[in-house]
This record gives sequence, C-alpha cells and structure tokens, in this order.
Amino acid sequence: MKAALISLGSISSKWLIEALGKQFDSVDHIDVAELEVSLGGKEGRVLYQGNPLPKYDCIYARGSFRYAVLLRAVTTLLQENTYMPLRAASFTIGHDKLLTHLKFQENGVPQPTTYLAATAAAGKKILQKVKFPVVFKLPAGTHGKGVMIADSQESASSMVDALALLKQPFLIQEFVETGGTDYRCIVVGDEVVAAMKRVAGKGESRANIHAGGQGIPIDVDARTRQAALLAAKSCGLEVCAVDILPSAKGPLVLEVNLSPGLQGITKVTGLNIAEKIAKFLRAKTEERQNVRKKAVLQEVEPEQEVHGELDFRGDRILLPEVVTMASKIKQGDEVVIRAKKGQVYIVKQKGKEKSKE
Repeated sequence: MKAALISLGSISSKWLIEALGKQFDSVDHIDVAELEVSLGGKEGRVLYQGNPLPKYDCIYARGSFRYAVLLRAVTTLLQENTYMPLRAASFTIGHDKLLTHLKFQENGVPQPTTYLAATAAAGKKILQKVKFPVVFKLPAGTHGKGVMIADSQESASSMVDALALLKQPFLIQEFVETGGTDYRCIVVGDEVVAAMKRVAGKGESRANIHAGGQGIPIDVDARTRQAALLAAKSCGLEVCAVDILPSAKGPLVLEVNLSPGLQGITKVTGLNIAEKIAKFLRAKTEERQNVRKKAVLQEVEPEQEVHGELDFRGDRILLPEVVTMASKIKQGDEVVIRAKKGQVYIVKQKGKEKSKE
C-alpha cells in the first residue's frame, strides 16, 4: 500500500512520515505549497510540481488556515478513490471559528456562549447584555493568535471599534474562568489517544504551548472524552486535536485543530502519538480496500450450471426456465449465438435492444 503526507514539512510531519513508513510499503511527502488544482474538461486533476499527482491508497492532508481552500479542493477530487481521514468540508469548517461553532451547535457539542457581530454598532449592543470579562476572536487564527480579552465595558468598546475597522465579522465569547488552564485532546478515530492539561505562562491568559504555556499529562474523564469525540465527528475529522475548557458547567469545547503539533504533547505524555496515527491510517486504509473488494465481487454474478436433459420442440432446443432467469436475457434483446457439435453459446449484446415500435 502507498501513502502520502501533505504538509508544510514541520518536525511533526517528519515524525508522521517515519511512522507511516513502518505501516505502509512506501510513503511520500507532498509539499502543500507546490500543489495545484486543474478544473475543466471531463474531470478535475490534482497536480504536484506541475505533474499529475500519483495514485495513493491513503493521503493524510495537513496544513495551516492559509491553505484551507486548496486542501478542500484537493480532498474533494481525491477522496472518492483514496482514504483520507479529514473530509473535504472540514478544511473550511475547522479553520473558521464561526463555522466551527455553528457545527458544534448543530451537533450538540458543549461550548461557551458565543455571539457574532459584523459592525461596531452590533458589537456594542451585545456588550450591553454580557458579563465581563469577555473574549474577542477573529474567525481565522491559530496558536491563540487573534484572541483578545476585555475586562471592562470601556476596554471592550475600544476593541469593538478597532475590530470594526477590519471590516470582517468577529466573535464575542463568554470568558470561562479556569485559572488559565485548558485541555488538549488528540482524537484518532473513536479514541482520545493522548491528553494534556495546559497551564498559561506568567502574564498570559492563553494556555497554548506556543504562547509559553506548560503541559501536564492527564487522563480526561468520560464527559470530556465524549465532548472531544463529538466535536471531531461534527467537523468531519478522524484525526485532530480538540481544545476544551474545564468549567463549572462541565467541559466546553473551544475549537478543533486539523494539523496539531505533536512535539509538545509527545514530550509531556511520553506517548508515540505519530505511531498511533499511522497505525490507525493503515487499519482504515485496509478496511476501505476490503469493502471495495467485496463490492466488486458482489457485482460479478457467478455462473449457474444446470444438469439434465434438454426439452425439444420439434428440432428446436427449449432452454430450462432457470437458465432464462439466470441469464437475464429478455425478449427484444439482441444476442450472438455460437454453436458447434455438443456446445451452444448465447451472449447478449451490451447496450443493444430491438426497438419496440
């Protein structure tokens, strides 16, 4: 079996390629920045470095929000004939916080109360009915970037004015007090294979490791595990990270991460997460191939043999009813008959039927 990893070539990607190499016959790394999509004609094509992308049994696509549209297009064209753990729509959903929260709403994923505003006037109306502090977020952003906290009406109003200048919608979200901590869960299939508690660094409200946070290995409880799995499934993801706030209301999901870094959580937990992902991808690829083989075999109907004597009408042979039924040849079909001593062959001509007029 052949596998490929689409990515920007991070250390996490190198670990995944190494792990995939132990599960598949061959593994290629594909630089997402060198992919192209060609549309028009009979079918769309995915090109890599100007040439048609080779056929793979499994492709694991990763990349930042800058490549979300490209990865959605690539996955749309390839997912019918290749196993891919991230569905095409997930690249748009998972890289847009608004779309992510909408999917959470549709699927009953627990989340903080969140509002959407497109203008300064709309934002200030929302501020009149919320408790402070509040969190402001831009729809796109990773590693906690684009997230701001306002602890008063005055500071929140100033942020609304500044965000309105960007001429794009922004989110206003309730602030959930967790002591500067959150949970990061790595979801692989129907399991949370690793989890860590992240604690914000000094002077920081964001618990992200990229923002100076520290990680502590944990075993999440059943409610947190269920919330993580439901969040991943709602966004069409079989491999991802899910960030969760432990609150008095129970676990509240903040977001999903389609291309989680593995360095921090691997170091914290001591688990070989890349290996777990690679083993899962191989199992799913084999499962998909077996299903397709069964479908092909079901389409091929076995021949039926009938033993006995033939009936004749004068000098003509009358075929048994079971032969007529098995052949599915009906009156009006054109056939080719070949006969020689002791043998008769009747073959229906494909796509040819006599006109009934």
